[in-house]
Amino acid sequence: MSNFVVSARKYRPIRFDSVVGQQHVSNTLKNAIRSEHLAQAFLFCGPRGVGKTTCARILAKLLNCENPTSDTEPCDKCPSCTAFRENASLNIHELDAASNNSVEHIRSLIEQVRFAPQKGRYKIYIIDEVHMLSQAAFNAFLKTLEEPPSYAIFILATTEKHKIIPTILSRCQIFDFNRIQVADMRAHLAKICQEEGIEAEEEALNMIAQKADGALRDALSIFDRMVSFSGSNIRYEDVIENLNILDYDYYFQIIDAILAEDMQQLLLIFDQIQRKGFDGDIFLDGLSLHLRNLLMAQDASTLGLLDLSEKLRQRYQQQAQLAPKDILVSALSLSAACDVNYKMARNKRLHVEMALIKMAHIRRAIQPQTLAPQQVVQYVQTVESSPKEVVQEGAAPSKKQEEPKETTSPKVVAAKEEPKEAAPKLEKKPKKSLKERLKKKKETAIDALKAEIQAEEERKKQIVHKSWEEKAVLALWEAYAQKMESPSMQALLRSAKLTVLPKEEQALGLVVSSQRVKDAIGDEQALLNQLREEFGLPKLQYKFTIEEPKEEDIPKPKHRPTTDREKYVHFLKQNGLLKDFQKRFELFPPKKR
Repeated sequence: MSNFVVSARKYRPIRFDSVVGQQHVSNTLKNAIRSEHLAQAFLFCGPRGVGKTTCARILAKLLNCENPTSDTEPCDKCPSCTAFRENASLNIHELDAASNNSVEHIRSLIEQVRFAPQKGRYKIYIIDEVHMLSQAAFNAFLKTLEEPPSYAIFILATTEKHKIIPTILSRCQIFDFNRIQVADMRAHLAKICQEEGIEAEEEALNMIAQKADGALRDALSIFDRMVSFSGSNIRYEDVIENLNILDYDYYFQIIDAILAEDMQQLLLIFDQIQRKGFDGDIFLDGLSLHLRNLLMAQDASTLGLLDLSEKLRQRYQQQAQLAPKDILVSALSLSAACDVNYKMARNKRLHVEMALIKMAHIRRAIQPQTLAPQQVVQYVQTVESSPKEVVQEGAAPSKKQEEPKETTSPKVVAAKEEPKEAAPKLEKKPKKSLKERLKKKKETAIDALKAEIQAEEERKKQIVHKSWEEKAVLALWEAYAQKMESPSMQALLRSAKLTVLPKEEQALGLVVSSQRVKDAIGDEQALLNQLREEFGLPKLQYKFTIEEPKEEDIPKPKHRPTTDREKYVHFLKQNGLLKDFQKRFELFPPKKR
């Protein structure tokens, strides 16, 4: 069996200065050790593969190092560093919380914390994936984490900070690890290629870094895979073939076809992409990213947002200079809308093709300034001819217009006739300022509102109000109850006892049987509004009185016969012929038990 070691382990950093993309964490920890302002509990948070556990191991090794360097790095030569490198250290313990997440495991850990280290200054516990601990395990760990012994240091690492309870977070010094930039990963991979004697194209390394999505460990795994595939020469073509990535060239061809309004070429390119096995959603994601990159490449201030190689960045700049911004924005909007509705489309290929067809006609749909040269001429001639026809309708036709035209080319005739014709100039009305237009619009709205209020007041004056009498109120109340669709609501309204109070009080007395009836009638705002309008009492309100029914008024439930004799007696009361039927056939009723 070979002694091959994957790159993620072989090139794992052993010093803080070799950690990629996490300088803010490295510098803070080194300064804390240098100034002896060291916390006893750390929490390292961030995505996968960005160096959380690596930094925890380096920090643990540095704390127990007997001869740290002048720049606060472990010497990697003393007995403590050697024991740690050989996985034989008794002072540094690594625990995987995913498989040790119960209360018993935490209790065992707490028992170990009580014993001071025999050699070295600190006893360090690295707990990886700490968010996997159970709620009970977290609670058991709280006291020890808050008041640990002076020689104990806890380093917790997690990818899901939000799953850790707040009481644990408040006891730790938290460090947030960043996603590693594409440029940093590309430079790190280039350094490894140099050490391993591997030739790699810059575009190939850039594509590996982009595929890793901010995780250097993923980038190293992809790098090992490409070395196994390509050997000592990693090319861009091999990377996109092995990783099943759609080539940039297709997107550049798509934009060229959109700018040329070549609908057929767009559909043919998409057909090639489909034949290579790429789904429409992958194509749409790549197209949206390509359009975004073109928009960023149009301005020097946003050019730095492109995580691309220098060669590819120049290519984006060249195409961005040819593509108008409004076309790119419209195409990006179409691509995003198509991507959103892609999963709901039944014919997914046709769904994407319709978006491409719309993109091919963007230039015509936006502005006449972006039309093709021939279409611009036609558009201008149409616009210029429209006002002339309107002016000539009221004027007498000239003699030159009555005479038949000679068979000359349109360009020559236009050159001779245009200067002779003195077309009347249309006077342009001076445009009003925005302030004047807003003022006029505001005045119009106020006038309309005043007119509406005045009309409402006139309508109210014409209404003849009914007299405030009990008979009229009861009639309106009953009529409203009959219109209710709910039988239960009709019963509630009819159960209330009405008392017409003096008109000056503007109140209607209601006696109800419970709070539930009061709330139901009080919620019927339409009834109250109708009473106010019909009787001309705009401030009319209900005055409720709750009177629970007396015990004698509550109907008692009827006794229902249950035994056979009770049923016989009940039927006998309803039908007297049952007695004759009994005598004639000599039937005997059941005896009373």
